[in-house]
Amino acid sequence: MTSGALYEGKSKTVYPGEREDECLIRFRDTATAFNGEKKEELQGKGRLNAEFSNLVFEFLAKNGVQTHLIKVVDETSILAKKAEIVMVEVVVRNLAAGSFSKKYGVPEGTALRNTVLEFSLKSDEYGDPMMNETQITALGLAAQAELDEMSRQALRINGLLSGLLARAGIKLVDFKLEFGRYQGGIILCDEITPDSCRFWDAGTHEKLDKDRFRLNLGGVLEGYQNVLGRVRDVVRQV
Repeated sequence: MTSGALYEGKSKTVYPGEREDECLIRFRDTATAFNGEKKEELQGKGRLNAEFSNLVFEFLAKNGVQTHLIKVVDETSILAKKAEIVMVEVVVRNLAAGSFSKKYGVPEGTALRNTVLEFSLKSDEYGDPMMNETQITALGLAAQAELDEMSRQALRINGLLSGLLARAGIKLVDFKLEFGRYQGGIILCDEITPDSCRFWDAGTHEKLDKDRFRLNLGGVLEGYQNVLGRVRDVVRQV
């Protein structure tokens, strides 16, 4: 772990803030896939992810979503509220893709009759296994009221983000969210980036996200830049 860091994840490092209830989060250039089995440094990736996530978090905040973002510090760092991360990840699926297609034998791109919400244990050691609500509450990872609130917020974020991306000519296929406990409530934490989402061009279905790295498609940074530029232009018009 980096000296002085509170936590070092796959692509971000968390440092103490000047205040007890704040922390500094720095986006790194590290790209990983398959629980860290594939790893590479892509120069400039941290900057692209930081700018994209900040744009999205600021957009969500303007639309009533409580997030951990306090302010942008520099092109790769933010000051954030020091929340207690709920060790349950929420995956939102609008189209079949990735592990969903593999597990259930559904071709990628298949439209789903309703939005799918999945919960998984936040654990690299155990491969982020899927969990149902009774398993989560049985282990004390989250209370039922917290899960209900996380689900409500996830669906709200999905609606806002899908609409924003549609204006940029991008399909939001699926994405992962993390939430935290802060001052008695549940707030959005972590990031929303091409690392944590599947973005497809609405016309060509070209992959513009981390699948370019996972699947050795090449042009990883070009895909990230493509999404950032298109969403930046739309946000400026909102």
